[in-house]
Amino acid sequence: MIQRWVVPLLAVLVLALVGAFGWGVVLASDPTDAPSGPENAPPPASTAPAPGDGTSVPPPDPTATAADPGRKPTGPAVPVLYLGDSLAMENQDVLAERLAATGRAKLHAAPHSGTTLCDYLTARRGQSLVPARDKAATLVRTVRPRVVILQFWGNAWGYTPCMAGATYGSAGYYERYAADARALTGEIAAAARDAGLTRPKIVWVSQAPDAFHPDRVRRINALYAARAAADGDLYADAGRTLGPAGDRYRWTRQLPCDAHERAHPAYCTHPAPGGGTTDLHRTDDALHFCLAPTTTTPRPCPVRSPGIDRFARAVTATVDGWLRGATG
Repeated sequence: MIQRWVVPLLAVLVLALVGAFGWGVVLASDPTDAPSGPENAPPPASTAPAPGDGTSVPPPDPTATAADPGRKPTGPAVPVLYLGDSLAMENQDVLAERLAATGRAKLHAAPHSGTTLCDYLTARRGQSLVPARDKAATLVRTVRPRVVILQFWGNAWGYTPCMAGATYGSAGYYERYAADARALTGEIAAAARDAGLTRPKIVWVSQAPDAFHPDRVRRINALYAARAAADGDLYADAGRTLGPAGDRYRWTRQLPCDAHERAHPAYCTHPAPGGGTTDLHRTDDALHFCLAPTTTTPRPCPVRSPGIDRFARAVTATVDGWLRGATG
């Protein structure tokens, strides 16, 4: 991934495991162990789905407006906490706008590029890309959220030091993600309990297709869905809106414009009679959805980007759907 966060890692520079790449790479890019690839480069063929794949339910219709004129909110907007990596960094403003439009939620975003679940754990000692003030437990106590949204692509060792020893696709990598998802859920619940709060509803956000490792993201999503099911939390399958219909894990740079994009032509980047297509990625970045060039300084995406809007619409539909039921 192309990282959008410059983090002081002087202590990490002395680690022997930095190897040939060095932590300077981390300061310029988010994790991926493959180049971004040329436009429309064919991704590798998928192998068999991981156990648990296909058990999640589709997300609410993201083309529908989040705010229902017939169901006006009866109380103040509740705080929603958003934690994640560079995808959350670029998504945060659009998601905040979508949630605010429902009248039920106000977003507090604390993403850090290059991070993963363990970076937000208070109990995990050692180097981390997330400062103490932005750890999940700390933010639960200060923001007092009703909902916590977790958006993590699946970064590995070599890019975030808290994943030391866990490389992409290894058994240890998936074991760490499962353990860290359980630990992070526990820290969020404990922080709420200690602060006298109702436990926040956690929303695990699924990831879009991976151009280079389709089965990796398949298995990561299965872990998130299983964690949500085990704890009575929510699984927002936002990544499904960024893959072809009927071929969930096939990566593509463009997709046919959906109903919302056809109704709002500014989001249909290549309109045509009867449909058109829209750009999800730049030609030089197979992961991020911001259509502006990446920078070494982290920032929300500064330009209209259909992929980000699709993602935000799906997450908003999940959060707002639950808040409607929770608030009556």
